[in-house]
Amino acid sequence: MKRIPIGLVFPGQGTQKAGMGEIWRESPSWKLTETISEATGEDVSRLLLHTPAEQLLRTDLAQLSVFSVGVIAHAEAVRTGVLDGAVIACAGHSLGEYTALAAAGALTVEAAARLVAVRGRAMRDAARARAGTMGVLVAAPLNDVEELVRLLRSDGAEIWVANVNAPGQTVLSGSAEAIELAADQAPSIGAKAIRLQVGGAFHSPYMAPAAEALGHALNTTVFAPAHLPVVANVDGEPHAAGSEWPGLATRQLTSPVQWEKSVRTLTGRLGCRRLVELGPGRTLTGMIRRITPETEVASVDSPDAPGSM
Repeated sequence: MKRIPIGLVFPGQGTQKAGMGEIWRESPSWKLTETISEATGEDVSRLLLHTPAEQLLRTDLAQLSVFSVGVIAHAEAVRTGVLDGAVIACAGHSLGEYTALAAAGALTVEAAARLVAVRGRAMRDAARARAGTMGVLVAAPLNDVEELVRLLRSDGAEIWVANVNAPGQTVLSGSAEAIELAADQAPSIGAKAIRLQVGGAFHSPYMAPAAEALGHALNTTVFAPAHLPVVANVDGEPHAAGSEWPGLATRQLTSPVQWEKSVRTLTGRLGCRRLVELGPGRTLTGMIRRITPETEVASVDSPDAPGSM
């Protein structure tokens, strides 16, 4: 019998929470915390078990914690055979792209962890140098949000589209004043504004210094020449050559995350009939159901995930 084609998806920053590793600590794949700790110089076990929630808001710690849980969840899913199908592609939301690259065989876990550590520190430093924030506009069509952003920028506001997550869910990034202006004008396009508690204006030109620092690390990292296709955030297109990723991942820091397009690529052109989210929470599962309700979707956010997916 032909196996169902599966796409694996991995969440990003914002899904972290205190004690998020507790449910995984008795699993055999927990030993990966030692691997990641050695690669990054961080005590990942302590990070996942004992770090307070307010400290996990720090960009570099949030990213490393979410990456680590995603890697453990994937390793356990492979070890236990719960992925009852043929994995044909991967994708990750923002930070999750690095977990996807490891799962696809483009990077070793150690190499991906080192890049995540560099990325998190570079983004933290860029945010300290140039303060910014993010907000979500819910319920408005993307075209209307883009027009609102264009009008605000024509008046001098520093604001950009940061994430196109799903129909009626667009994230904006920029100065605190610009995000407030967008929130005030959201009702004019039928949108509701939600402020995000984040440490910077991610996926915007504010992250240019971080992109420069990360670019150097990416260019000195060994990627596999060929690997399982990973759909990139910056263009929503599948890429299966390691040589492409230094450029794609550098651009990702200052470009919008094209998540809706990425999901449509996975389920359309690539033919994934089931998408499985691996890592903390079920944020991507909710987005996928809004993007393509007909697609089968499942989550592996604990070792107690169903026996097959």
